[in-house]
Amino acid sequence: MAINDRHISSKWRRKIHEVIYEADTPAGKFFDIILLVVIIISLILVMVESVPAYGTKYADEFIIAEWIITIFFTIEYILRVISINKPTKYIFSFYGMIDLLSTIPLYLTFFFGGLNALLAVRSLRLLRVFRILKVTRYIGEADKLSKAIRSSGPKIAVFLFAVLVVSIIMGTLMYLVEGPESGFVSIPVSIYWCIVTLTTVGFGDIAPVTPLGQFLATLIMIMGYGIIAVPTGIVSAEYSQSNKENNAPQNDPEYRHVNTQNCQNCHSQKHQDGAAFCHQCGYSLDE
Repeated sequence: MAINDRHISSKWRRKIHEVIYEADTPAGKFFDIILLVVIIISLILVMVESVPAYGTKYADEFIIAEWIITIFFTIEYILRVISINKPTKYIFSFYGMIDLLSTIPLYLTFFFGGLNALLAVRSLRLLRVFRILKVTRYIGEADKLSKAIRSSGPKIAVFLFAVLVVSIIMGTLMYLVEGPESGFVSIPVSIYWCIVTLTTVGFGDIAPVTPLGQFLATLIMIMGYGIIAVPTGIVSAEYSQSNKENNAPQNDPEYRHVNTQNCQNCHSQKHQDGAAFCHQCGYSLDE
């Protein structure tokens, strides 16, 4: 009887895992749609609740709606944990942490009291905005963009260092040319002005008045337009290269499409269609 009970339990856990983690099945797609709708509703409630007129008038309704949504996410989180053989693989993963952050704010409010209770509750409830990150797991192109940004990291770091060097040099020059009389009271303040001007933000709190200073400011502003395009070009190139690498194997007769199947044992993803075992731990995908 015990063996039969374990078998039934295993079947239910696998069924739950299939619905929650895999989007290739009808049940999985339906669950994903429901979850996306709840996330969107939750985000709308957070934004509308911040409007004083609505937040005060419908305070009780907002609390009830938030409790319903929080309970839904709590059940989802628990099911995600219990449906995996190694729960820590999910709990300490990126999406596991995001799911936890989107679930606990309302519960944490129970532990705050005293004069600052209202402020603490309001701050904690704003953590619900992290639920928008839950959406990224359902956007197929998000992985490609994330990979492109990671690949561009070293190049962008070098570029930012070059921008910092230019800002220091130009900021120091502006301090020497303009001086405290024009608002450039120190080199750090001048560097701040240079960065603001270089990024085309232009707060207008500090402005050069001498002809030479205005000439240098003009050069900085022109450089700013070119600087904006550099990171975009770097990431775009990496994204395009990633697309080429992903599309090239499809011409190979031995190429096999990667699906959304998720290993119930180690939480690994990106398994090939028809794969019987996990490519990471060797756990059976068909049990």
